[in-house]
Amino acid sequence: MSGFDHDTWEIVIGLEVHTELATRTKLFSSAVNHFGGEPNTHIDPLTLGLPGSLPVLNEQAVELAIRVGLALNCTVQRSVFARKNYFYPDQPKNYQISQYELPINADGWLELPSGKRVGIERAHLEEDTGKSTHIGGGGRIHDAQYSLVDLNRAGVPLLEIVGRPDLRSAEDAKAYVAELRSILVAVGASDGKMEEGSLRVDCNVSVRRRGETEFGTRCEIKNINSLRSMGRAIEYEAARQADLITSGEGVVQQTRHWNDTEGRTTLLRSKEDADDYRYFPDPDLVEIDPGDEWVERVRAELPMLPSERRHRLAEVSGSELEQTALIVERGLDELCLATIELGADPVRVLTHAEHNMADERSLDVTPSAFADLVGMEVDGKLTATQTKQVLAEMIETGDAPADIAKRNGFEAMDTGALESVVDELIASHPDEWQRFRDGDGKVTGFFVGQVMKATQGKADGKAVTALLNSRKG
Repeated sequence: MSGFDHDTWEIVIGLEVHTELATRTKLFSSAVNHFGGEPNTHIDPLTLGLPGSLPVLNEQAVELAIRVGLALNCTVQRSVFARKNYFYPDQPKNYQISQYELPINADGWLELPSGKRVGIERAHLEEDTGKSTHIGGGGRIHDAQYSLVDLNRAGVPLLEIVGRPDLRSAEDAKAYVAELRSILVAVGASDGKMEEGSLRVDCNVSVRRRGETEFGTRCEIKNINSLRSMGRAIEYEAARQADLITSGEGVVQQTRHWNDTEGRTTLLRSKEDADDYRYFPDPDLVEIDPGDEWVERVRAELPMLPSERRHRLAEVSGSELEQTALIVERGLDELCLATIELGADPVRVLTHAEHNMADERSLDVTPSAFADLVGMEVDGKLTATQTKQVLAEMIETGDAPADIAKRNGFEAMDTGALESVVDELIASHPDEWQRFRDGDGKVTGFFVGQVMKATQGKADGKAVTALLNSRKG
């Protein structure tokens, strides 16, 4: 298969994200909602689909769904549960209770760290299925010797978040899922752990030639368990579809399985449409009508969301929105804001938070100590290299920056002494100096490096460059 030509083709991506809600019990029964455990121990008559067992809606699940809907700028509305009829080998009653025509959340959007908005079509409640494990034949049902069924997950509350086909690259798709996961965690709706299956992603991928406006035929990709796998699956599927169209075969709508080991998708089944599921309102459940009072109470209790935090930090610091993304992801935005409020230079604060504070212990740095460190750097008492080292020791020990600098012998270098070192190096390297005077910018690094070596790292690189430029004549 040939590689994907991004100049000729455009990828159109819509994601369906299923997140297990962090409730104490299942969506329609009192069976515990907890990851793991011995197989078939988190069950009850309803989970087993026993005759006479009736569903009772979990109020906590509804509230968590409302939280997510509001965080995704959706309209929270009256909704109805429906039965989705399908052969579920790991769902004893052989249908899934979901929402179809009237979902609880509709017509929203989220904002990526780049500032791009991605539409949300709906975010509806439904129950999870159990888990089948196929023994033999590489773990696929077609060649398995037998299958085992674990019903611990059956009936766990899910929120299916259906994104609009607004994504145009694998990188944007990964950013979307990462942002959605951060929102779910922020509002307390889910732990967002893809590795435990509490967050699962199905990718709808199609391709079209650049300049075309009609969507191509889409294929859905399942079995994606990491952001890296999702990116690889999208790129592979887009290239596969482009090759089919180029060869004149055309794309057939279908559901495909992602094999992470082989790095390719394979046919799972022909794609069903809504008619195939024979939806009809569940006769055992009444409609949900949250009402304005409940919705507004939930809205008032929402924390500040990642996108709001990015905008706030960008506004206060005067930085670009994308520069704040990693800082907010690390939870360092409050520290940065408090440090800037103490008068620290915003550019230096954000630079250190972005590049030098990946350690989780960075959250223990106090605003006053951080501000003192940045002040020492701005005043020329510490070079950039020294500041980085002092910050690392601050994170490690919690000591004050002045004490660390003194302990390491970091002292501001006298201007006269620095000028003397620079002049000596110019005199001893006439060829390099002439190249510098002729405009060869690469030689700047040579002189700065030599000065650093001669001063044991005490010189300020910016001051050295300024001295070199002043001596050009």
